[in-house]
Amino acid sequence: MEIVFENVSFSYLYGTPLQVDALKDVSTTIKSKKINAIIGPSGSGKSTMIEMINGLILPTKGIIHVGKHNLRKNIRIVNSNKLRFDIGVVFQNPEEQFFQKTVRKEIEFGMKYFKYKVDQIEKRTIDALKMVGLDESFLNRDPFKLSGGEKRRVAIASVLAFNPEVIIFDEPTNGLDTTSKEMLIKLIKLLKNKYGKTIIVVSHDVDTLYKFVDNVIILSNGKILAEGNKYDVFRNIEYLTEHGVKVPQIVEFIHKMELKTGKVVGNIDDVNDLIKEIYQNV
Repeated sequence: MEIVFENVSFSYLYGTPLQVDALKDVSTTIKSKKINAIIGPSGSGKSTMIEMINGLILPTKGIIHVGKHNLRKNIRIVNSNKLRFDIGVVFQNPEEQFFQKTVRKEIEFGMKYFKYKVDQIEKRTIDALKMVGLDESFLNRDPFKLSGGEKRRVAIASVLAFNPEVIIFDEPTNGLDTTSKEMLIKLIKLLKNKYGKTIIVVSHDVDTLYKFVDNVIILSNGKILAEGNKYDVFRNIEYLTEHGVKVPQIVEFIHKMELKTGKVVGNIDDVNDLIKEIYQNV
């Protein structure tokens, strides 16, 4: 599902004359069946963008095309349930999306809300757990008493179970160790490559993002600073640095190596591939 922003602005009104412009005339496209990253400093407009995609707030100006849904100022979303069904959100803090006393009920909640057939719910619940690396022994556990990594997995499973076309991950690597991050990367790649999902990842962790995203949108003060293929966007190191945007460490290292050796390394996602490239050219 493609998502298109056309000259979208949004202002938070805190009483006249106090107004905060969170987004300013933003036009961009979030690519269908790709992993799209939205990055930028706090207050740049990232959260506003994902809230509008999910129909929680509407543009002050402009229009957003979310598949067949058109979101604009002062309209009532005719089929809000359908929009919610198409868009799944994994919150930064898993506890914010937990409502039930057991993992089973938590994962079932979305399917029951969207009126899945009873005979589908049990299978989809177990399948969703397996996709995030958890087994059936978790079904009767209290989600609030799980470890941080386990909570994150249950939160993801509860979204996967009702099978939305678009999945938004808000700061998904916060609090995760290296092993859990690698598991998450594999899962997100699987969702794109095998199931054709459109993925949106909002994160400050650019080093991890660079390993698996396809496209990047960089926001600054409510405007788009840069966007496009991740290799093209992060190649412009000086421009991004001037605007206070953190560049992935591997990109900085490759840039310094190319300057020193005069050899072009090319597009490499992680350190292991870089090491292979270096040894092949020694």
